[in-house]
Amino acid sequence: MDFHYSAKTTELQKMLSIFMDEHIYANEQNFQKEISSGDRWQPSELIEELKEKAKAAGLWNLFLPDVSGLSNVEYAPLAEIMGRVVWASEVFNCSAPDTGNMEVLHLYGTAEQKEEWLTPLLNGEIRSCFGMTEPDVASSDATNIRASIKRDGDDYILNGRKWWSTGGGDARCRLIIFMGKTDESAPKHLQQSMILVPMNAEGVRVERILNVFGYDDAPNGHAEISFTNVRVPKENILLGEGRGFEIAQGRLGPGRVHHCMRLIGAAERSLDLLKERAAARVAFGKPILEHGTTRQWIAEARLAIEQARLLVLKTAWMMDELGTKAARKEIAMIKAVVPQMAINIIDRAIQVHGGAGVSQDTPLPLFWIYARSLRIADGPDEVHFESVTRMEI
Repeated sequence: MDFHYSAKTTELQKMLSIFMDEHIYANEQNFQKEISSGDRWQPSELIEELKEKAKAAGLWNLFLPDVSGLSNVEYAPLAEIMGRVVWASEVFNCSAPDTGNMEVLHLYGTAEQKEEWLTPLLNGEIRSCFGMTEPDVASSDATNIRASIKRDGDDYILNGRKWWSTGGGDARCRLIIFMGKTDESAPKHLQQSMILVPMNAEGVRVERILNVFGYDDAPNGHAEISFTNVRVPKENILLGEGRGFEIAQGRLGPGRVHHCMRLIGAAERSLDLLKERAAARVAFGKPILEHGTTRQWIAEARLAIEQARLLVLKTAWMMDELGTKAARKEIAMIKAVVPQMAINIIDRAIQVHGGAGVSQDTPLPLFWIYARSLRIADGPDEVHFESVTRMEI
């Protein structure tokens, strides 16, 4: 393994950091003000303007290797920079769930599916969501999924209820990638399929937007969506019946690297904020930075971040060199390690900030929500621990 970033990555890191300094950090409070007024579920004018600047700067669709020419290892540190602001990745068209959905369409879509859905997603003209998790079963075991996809002549008919479909509340959302069962008599990992569902199809209904610790994540949102006798043409099936788990595994590997590196970016920024606050405030006769507990927290944070980053980069390297399947254990490891690392650092940064740390005056509450949510999203910690143990023994 080479621990140096490529020349291409180093140059993009510089470009991305300059863009963040000039356009992202300066607009954090402006974005909050914008979504606090008017229709919260309409596109952010600020983000749409910044998207055009990102395109012009050549900082667009960096996540997709066949478009950007970047490997997973080369993209990972760029995702880390984007993660320093919770909404920044959307500016570069590198935000979940669109990235995962675009990867699915790119890898498994037909030419017609790519023309209809992938091209406008790559152009940033529409958004999408992913319908897998269900409210009535333990979706950490995806074989529990009950939603149905039944063949009816030249169509499929879909029934079910999904929730935590991130992006489903966005007015720009036009596509749902829906996972359901096509054959309950098949072996349990060959029962599920994925199919493309237009958001405006008859029978698709957004029932509500789910809050995360009181935060609605507008204008994207996490939707609970019902599907009642939704009819879509048979051509909308992805890859074929019974291939849902196969597609999911192809989708989740790169996505977990992206999530983890963005979260490392959030942890790095939280540490920066902790140090700044500790240096600026005096308590009990000396700067908070000079108290022993704070100094130990800073050292522990640096150790934890460096360890986590190296594990994620190793995982990305293995995916590039050996394929996603060969990196299964490492993918499970980073998903278990990074959110716990980040939430600990973010929590200590909040503690050093006192009351300000739990207010809208810092990004720390949103970082905490993001990190805590990722201990459940894409599989809870316990599932990944079990995967690692199984492969160990």
